[in-house]
Amino acid sequence: MPIEIKMEGQVAVVTLNEGENRLNLDFLNKFIDALDHIEKQTDANVLVVRGAHEKIFSNGIDLEWLMPIMQKNDAATAKKFIETMMVLFRKITLYPMPTIVAMTGHAFAGGAIMCCYFDFRFMRSDRGFMCFPEVDLGIPFLPGMMAAMKKAIPRYKLDEMVLTGKRVAAQECEEHHIITKACHIDQLMDEVMNFAKQQTKRRAVVDLIKAEMNKEIVYAIDHEDPPIIASGRFYV
Repeated sequence: MPIEIKMEGQVAVVTLNEGENRLNLDFLNKFIDALDHIEKQTDANVLVVRGAHEKIFSNGIDLEWLMPIMQKNDAATAKKFIETMMVLFRKITLYPMPTIVAMTGHAFAGGAIMCCYFDFRFMRSDRGFMCFPEVDLGIPFLPGMMAAMKKAIPRYKLDEMVLTGKRVAAQECEEHHIITKACHIDQLMDEVMNFAKQQTKRRAVVDLIKAEMNKEIVYAIDHEDPPIIASGRFYV
């Protein structure tokens, strides 16, 4: 299964198991469906999302899938992809329970950005890193992305990461409070689950608190203009 759901008490554990978990339209829709299922049909009080790949959490947007769409000027599919990504990121932002992402490998480009929408981030210390290479790829950030990154990453560090495309390893991420904790892969999920179980009694007003804390992100998603895709390029 590309996306697996397992309940451990009141903690819902979602495992992303689609190879390198590249973001394409099919993957995004399956992720949204999984989150809808957990919210509406389980008693979960905490959400944990992890990767199945031993080296990669998510390699970002699936350019092998997207580039042919752009080159064919398939504006409808490209627009649907952007809109669906915004639906997913908005859902994670306002999810009515604490959300935790366990970066079981590196988080690259759109995969790293996706992690910024979660409330808490854990990363494997022996191989994990975050990287925003959009400046080198010539890809603009989509609505709400920069707002989420500003919330997750101290501004001085965000400037460095965005403008240089630097890879920031787990230990450095922890030092700059980008992640909650860096853990060796052998202890990562134990640490995540122990932390998650501590949060299970705190759902009562979480949705209201998160709506207030994240209103800048939601406003940006809802009101910023997305880039236009034409002739194989992004235009803003």
